[in-house]
Amino acid sequence: MDQLLAALRAAAEPTRLRLLALASGGAFCVSEFTEILGQSQPRLSRHLKLLCEAGLLERLREGANAWFALPADATGALARELVARIPADDAVLEADRRQAARVLAERARVASESFRRQGADWDEMRALGLSASAVEAALLARVPAGGVNRLLDIGTGTGRNLELLAPHVRQGIGIDASKAMLALARARLSRAGLAHCSARLADMYRLPLADASADMAVIQMVLHYAEQPESVIAEAARVLRPGGKLVVIDLTAHGRTDLTEKLAHRWPGFNDAAIGRLMGEAGLVPGPAEHVGGPLDVGIWAGTRDTAQPALPSGLPPGRPASADVFA
Repeated sequence: MDQLLAALRAAAEPTRLRLLALASGGAFCVSEFTEILGQSQPRLSRHLKLLCEAGLLERLREGANAWFALPADATGALARELVARIPADDAVLEADRRQAARVLAERARVASESFRRQGADWDEMRALGLSASAVEAALLARVPAGGVNRLLDIGTGTGRNLELLAPHVRQGIGIDASKAMLALARARLSRAGLAHCSARLADMYRLPLADASADMAVIQMVLHYAEQPESVIAEAARVLRPGGKLVVIDLTAHGRTDLTEKLAHRWPGFNDAAIGRLMGEAGLVPGPAEHVGGPLDVGIWAGTRDTAQPALPSGLPPGRPASADVFA
């Protein structure tokens, strides 16, 4: 009862209720809240601190910045219920939504310009002439019929997988090591109104999730950049619940040395046997592989967390050093 009363007291203030209403549509940082609400940063920081202490907001640290979003737990559900009770035509919230739309548009523009300046190819599949639609259809076919409670998209990039799978998941978490990519992903999620999906700065070798806490994980067009693909798969397996599913989507083995040099690929694709073995070593039961043809073939490999086998521990597990003949 004390926790509930504390949460209700924290929400019972006009500015804090406006902050909750904005956060119900996606994550914002303090400077964005300041621009939307037209209030000073110290004032808003105090309101945000009270909401976080009450559990109504989650604070995600990212370098020098902090992002605020509604948590996925029961207190976050309370915040959504409180926001839902505000009339949809409330003049103050309508003005906030208009300002938020402008800020989100600017966020996306800045992120895109950053990528153009850096010459980064933020949509590698299309840049390589691969059939993104066929791959997306194959990924959707791997989603369990009853949907997914918690989805983890490892190397989320622009957040396209989160957007694609959002109707089938209760909570979606995308992680990426690139702040610029995360800016694009957050802009995409906010634009689509996918408040139940979020993007976080994290290392694919040390995922920010507890053991056995995710129902499905996706690693798409990421493994060929990994110095240790076996460690990436082992770490993904660690966070899967028994019966949880890992889907790996990547290039199949090829001889295009120009790609490994020009695009800094660490590995020239993977074959079915290699991925199957890595999944087995990580405590996953591999399923049938699927290939999508194109200028370069794309493989879709799935494995299920074996209920009888413990996953490897977190971090970089010891093992034989990776070599080209292991994965090619």
